[in-house]
Amino acid sequence: MIRAIVTALALLVGTPAMAQPLIIAHRGASGERPEHTRAAYELAIQQGADVIEPDLVLSKDGVFIDRHENEISGTTDVAERPEFADRKTTRTIDGVSTTGWFTEDFTLAELKTLRAKERLPAFRPGSAAYDGREPILTFDEVVAIAREASARTGRTIAVAPELKHPTYFAGIGLPMEDAFVAELRRLDLTGADAPIIIQCFEVGPLERLSRRIDAPLAQLIASEGGPVDRPDLTYAQMITPEGLKAMAAYADWAAPDMTLVLPRDADGRTTGPSALVADAHAAGLKVVIWTLRAENAFLPAERRRGEGFADHGDMAGYAAAFSEAGVDAVFTDFPALARSGRSANPSSN
Repeated sequence: MIRAIVTALALLVGTPAMAQPLIIAHRGASGERPEHTRAAYELAIQQGADVIEPDLVLSKDGVFIDRHENEISGTTDVAERPEFADRKTTRTIDGVSTTGWFTEDFTLAELKTLRAKERLPAFRPGSAAYDGREPILTFDEVVAIAREASARTGRTIAVAPELKHPTYFAGIGLPMEDAFVAELRRLDLTGADAPIIIQCFEVGPLERLSRRIDAPLAQLIASEGGPVDRPDLTYAQMITPEGLKAMAAYADWAAPDMTLVLPRDADGRTTGPSALVADAHAAGLKVVIWTLRAENAFLPAERRRGEGFADHGDMAGYAAAFSEAGVDAVFTDFPALARSGRSANPSSN
């Protein structure tokens, strides 16, 4: 048990890779329970997740809220709440005009009256059956869930918070970084051995955090476009050998879209692995891919089973392929299936 805890922490902070990728529960077991809820996180831990992920946005009164986006009509019952009807508005976030209800227009007390719902009900009706049961969580509540589970199970359950839209929030008078560092210090999560991986699609926040704390940092990398705070830089440039070396100056992890590691051809079938994992490891970076989902709509053609886009395909086999490709961790909505795929891969045992 002690060896397992030490090995998991070693992988978090960037020491030599172990054979089995870490399983990071993407917003919890979000394929089976509404995302970012206590039920989703507890199920993920029960299914063997090593890490649970909260996405972080801010409330009007500056509290870190656990939601996929600051627009919350897709993940809560806010649109059905007549007392909040007048809060509906349109905002431009990272260049995209979005209409709905936004966390920055609500206090924590108001947000706590809302209840979570499934974001993809057409794909996940079983999860949607749990709509309306769970309140919104704060970051410190997610950390408490991880710590309670660690004490209960004897395993170290880490957290992987993602800072969402920090440039946008700074522009509306809610800068994230100082408040986040203060929160990390209060929670004793600033050290190099802290059970945490901090993620962001933007570059500047991670660069600045690297100078203020020693906790592991992960640069998220999309399959197209570039960081909103660096209009002169593309994600494609960032995953070249030179770009990865520059990334390693401030980050411990490269976190690419899964199709950048196992690309797909014009027919949607997986081709051979790219050079990204090898290049990242050569630069001293760990690699975590996102996001493994079981539904056919999210799988390559050769992994699909059945006729419907919501039918489940061979996600476990797909997870094993990423393990074979040498990734150090995977984000997944289905931790049990990812664990099955990890165990099935002979090279990971």
